[in-house]
Amino acid sequence: MPTIQPGSFLTLHYRLAGPGGDIINTFNDKPATLSLGTGELSPAVEQRLLGLEEGARARFDLPAGEAYGERNPDMQQWVARKLLNELGDPDEQYQAGDVVQFPTPDGLGSYAGAVQQVKADAVLFDFNHPLAGQPVTFEVHVIGVL
Repeated sequence: MPTIQPGSFLTLHYRLAGPGGDIINTFNDKPATLSLGTGELSPAVEQRLLGLEEGARARFDLPAGEAYGERNPDMQQWVARKLLNELGDPDEQYQAGDVVQFPTPDGLGSYAGAVQQVKADAVLFDFNHPLAGQPVTFEVHVIGVL
C-alpha cells in the first residue's frame, strides 16, 4: 500500500473542527486533493498524516494552539473603507461574521479576514485563522496517495 510521505499528492476526505463545530468537512461532498508541504494544511496537521497508508481512516485531537498557533491580537486590523472600495465593490455592505478575501501584495494569491466590527469609514478584520488558539479535531480518510 502507498504510504503518505513529505511531498505526497493526496486525495482524501477530511474534517477540521474546533469547539464551535466544523470549519471544513468534505465527507458529504467530493474529496479534496492536495500536496503535502504546500501550505494547504497546517504543518501540525500534515505531521499527523505522515505514515498513513492509502485507505486509512484516523482521527487526531490537537491541543489548543498546536494546529494554527495562538491567537495574535496584532492580526486584528482596521481597514479603511477607501481601500476596501479600491479592492472591491464600493457598494459592499459588511456585517460581523462576513469573510472577505484580499489579494496578497504580489497579486499571486489571497488571504481572508473575518469582519469583527463595522464603522462608516473603516472595518475591523480578524486575520487569525478561525481555529487559532483552539483545540482542533482532525478526521481523515485517505483515498489515494501518489
